[in-house]
Amino acid sequence: MQHYLLIFLAIGLISSTSCVSKKKFLAVQDDLAKVQKDLGDCGVDLNRYMNQLEACQQEKERISNSLQNEQGTLKLREEQINDLKEQITDIRSQRDAQLQQVEGLTQLSQSATKNIQETLQQLETKDRYIHLLQAAKNRTDSINLALAVNLKSVLPQGLDDDDVEVKVDKTVVFINLSDKMLYKSGSAQISDRANEVLGKIAAIIKSRPEVEVMVEGYTDNVPIRNDCITDNWDLSVKRATSVVRALQESHDIDPNRLIAAGRGEWNTLASNDTEDGRSTNRRTRIIIMPKLDQFYDLLNPSMAGE
Repeated sequence: MQHYLLIFLAIGLISSTSCVSKKKFLAVQDDLAKVQKDLGDCGVDLNRYMNQLEACQQEKERISNSLQNEQGTLKLREEQINDLKEQITDIRSQRDAQLQQVEGLTQLSQSATKNIQETLQQLETKDRYIHLLQAAKNRTDSINLALAVNLKSVLPQGLDDDDVEVKVDKTVVFINLSDKMLYKSGSAQISDRANEVLGKIAAIIKSRPEVEVMVEGYTDNVPIRNDCITDNWDLSVKRATSVVRALQESHDIDPNRLIAAGRGEWNTLASNDTEDGRSTNRRTRIIIMPKLDQFYDLLNPSMAGE
């Protein structure tokens, strides 16, 4: 602004005096040229300052945008920090609750330890008992297998397959003998052929003092009644008794090991509607089994340690 004022003053001086000396006129022209040069320099400076101002404004805008972004990021971080604080509070609450539980468990630990020890002792006793039962079962299975092999090897010799059947069922070995081989028709009297078969069975029974023998008599459903026999129940019992008596008297089996039982016309193997079926149902079953007192011992837990 100062340069513009000097220009106006110079022009005023030139126009107000016409008799200014040439020397002064040239001096004024020099001053004018200098002022114009200064004016041009000012224009350059002005443009440079304008460019700087624009650059500063752009930088300001960039900084402002960056500030907004940073403020948004800061807000997000603050929210995350608040969430973490809440999580920490929840975790502390859970920790305190767990500590209370641990304190309660600690108070019960002595009684729990005692209970566990008692339980382990009980389990140890039961384990011994289970081993005892398993050993007894294995022993029984071995005995049954040996009995079945021996009986199958000696009984079929000279006999029809339909007359003799040897089977192993669970803990016992049983022999089914047809009535036509053992008895005279309609009676409980044992035949000579029956004594031969019973002698072979008795020899094996004698070699196994740890077993007992049950003899079961069966009939068909045809009614029977005479002076000696009342009905099929009576006939089945008498036939079983005849076999037991023969084992005792003719083959020297200890009577303490013998049991006689009659099953009558019940527990059939086949239908009584046909002759073949009735023939199958008329049978005597000899069951060879471990002594009952051995089973009673197994059922007594106090025997587990013995």
